[in-house]
Amino acid sequence: MTPRGYDRPLYILPFDHRGSFESGMFGWHGELDAEQTHKIEAAKSVIYDGFKQALAGGIDKSKAGLLVDEQFGAAILRDAATRGFHTACPAEKSGQKEFDFEYGDDFAAHIEAFHPTFSKVLVRYNPEGDSELNRRQAERLRRLSDYLVKANRSLFMFELLVPAEKPQLDKVNGDKKAYDREIRPALMVETIRALQDAGVEPDIWKVEGLDRHEDCVKLVAAARRGGRERVGCIVLGRGEDEQKVREWLSTAASVKGFVGFAVGRTDFWDPLVAWRDGKTSRETAVSAVANRYLEFATLFEGARKAA
Repeated sequence: MTPRGYDRPLYILPFDHRGSFESGMFGWHGELDAEQTHKIEAAKSVIYDGFKQALAGGIDKSKAGLLVDEQFGAAILRDAATRGFHTACPAEKSGQKEFDFEYGDDFAAHIEAFHPTFSKVLVRYNPEGDSELNRRQAERLRRLSDYLVKANRSLFMFELLVPAEKPQLDKVNGDKKAYDREIRPALMVETIRALQDAGVEPDIWKVEGLDRHEDCVKLVAAARRGGRERVGCIVLGRGEDEQKVREWLSTAASVKGFVGFAVGRTDFWDPLVAWRDGKTSRETAVSAVANRYLEFATLFEGARKAA
């Protein structure tokens, strides 16, 4: 099936982190009690208020979007829908090496309960990795893809991570930055083609940043091949430092087909930690999130105009 595609500007603030919030932000493991759950919900409300403040500060509502999970962000998703914001909600289990549905065979009912603008998956897929693992993932992803096209409501956002296999790292003497620059770009293109051939048809590819303009061009060409001209690409932050994110955004913005970004932890992690530890007020944390999100949106638009 030919996907619907999404080729309009899209600046996503993602905070659908679940396992990393429990363990990384709060140091909790295992089943959460009501108080712990409430604390995570409260932390996510800080980010959401930062999102709203950034819109009040100048980000175009038609370009802005938020990505938050049902587990800790159901109230946020409902409120955002009443305000007409673009929303995205994850369909995958958190922290798994192999993609599977968070709610098993009930995935469709959960999508329909919230009707997000985008149903999002995070998938780790290396075309030179375990072929049986890749086959299983592709089958599940095609099931979701077919459902979303048939339902004709939520669009399909695909977050692609291409973790290095040991032989690939060995080629660059274990240098992960060299892997990102010299090996990963071609693997991303190969993965996109393989998943398309397996019947997986995202409307938006959410991808790791690329250092070179020509690699961005090749990736867009793969995403849009065979009549997929409206499919868009956005750059994720991957928790990198501000300087690296700036480089990735500037490079992507110069290529038609890259329509925006999805930068999360670089926006909110430090302000949230300071708030959690009582070193800053909630108001200050909200403003810090808003300012960073607004800063990246301004950077992307400026780089786009310059190109």
